[in-house]
Amino acid sequence: MSIELPLNIEAIKELLPHRYPFLLLDRVTEYVEGESIKGYKNVSANEQLFQGHFPENAIFPGVLICEAMAQLTAVYGFLSSGNRPADGYLYLFAGLDNVKFKRPVTPGDKLEMEITFVSARRGMVKVTGKATVDGNVVASADILCAERKV
Repeated sequence: MSIELPLNIEAIKELLPHRYPFLLLDRVTEYVEGESIKGYKNVSANEQLFQGHFPENAIFPGVLICEAMAQLTAVYGFLSSGNRPADGYLYLFAGLDNVKFKRPVTPGDKLEMEITFVSARRGMVKVTGKATVDGNVVASADILCAERKV
């Protein structure tokens, strides 16, 4: 399967059901079948969540960093399997282990994510995710996503 990279937001929206304000992936920059995928989210001060998440000291929530990595994992799953949402497929966040947060992510940061394939079995994809800002690790986790026909 030939993938033309980078995947812009319109191509990502063809693969993910998420929409603003919950679409947390701006671009997919690299994809190596059977190995890895990379992408990023630009964290903007204009995002609504900053009105309530420490407005005097805005910090992007760690749980949303994990969700962004899970969304990138779903894109990896779709690119790897060849299945598409238009055909009734969906990837669901199924598990999260070994989560570590190293430093805060704040408005203006470019949250770069790399997902490394670990295994796939019976519609379940297991990966290791790492998120960085300016080359510094901000979070890491083992992620499990389930492909389902809906």
